[in-house]
Amino acid sequence: MRGRTVMDIVQIARARSRHPDVVGVRRRGRASNRKSFIADQRGAVAFETIFVYTLIVAFLLMPLADVAAAGFRFISAWSALRSFGQYIQYKTPLGPDGTVNWGAGFQTTVAGYTIGNIKVWCGSSVCSSGNLTQIPKYFTFSTTVTLAPIVWRPVLCPNSCTYTLSYSERFQ
Repeated sequence: MRGRTVMDIVQIARARSRHPDVVGVRRRGRASNRKSFIADQRGAVAFETIFVYTLIVAFLLMPLADVAAAGFRFISAWSALRSFGQYIQYKTPLGPDGTVNWGAGFQTTVAGYTIGNIKVWCGSSVCSSGNLTQIPKYFTFSTTVTLAPIVWRPVLCPNSCTYTLSYSERFQ
């Protein structure tokens, strides 16, 4: 009786399995091939996953990382330009006679970006004693950003990986 119960349990378990007819074990312990091992594709997905992950990393994640790194560099350079604009709002170099005097201790590096090409404009020309009455008055300045892409170098840097960002801040 006990042997029959064990056989019933084995048959029920075999009937519930996904592939009951693929591989069975005989009493002697060797495997029998009822259909074929090719019919059992359970290991194929694990094998293909390596290739799929490699393609996803190479063609999706690495280019996205390049674009994200370039975006962060541009955003931080733009933030440095805005910070410099706020800084020169309080340290206005324009004298009452139209002379531009930056003074000693004037900071020209913000957050690691060197600010250059600083000009004070009165109307549509650089300020001088002859055009002080023209409005608006504003500053222009610029900084450079250097990118270091890994995958998208031909796309992000066709000629050079150094870009110049210009900025203007009105003060009157």
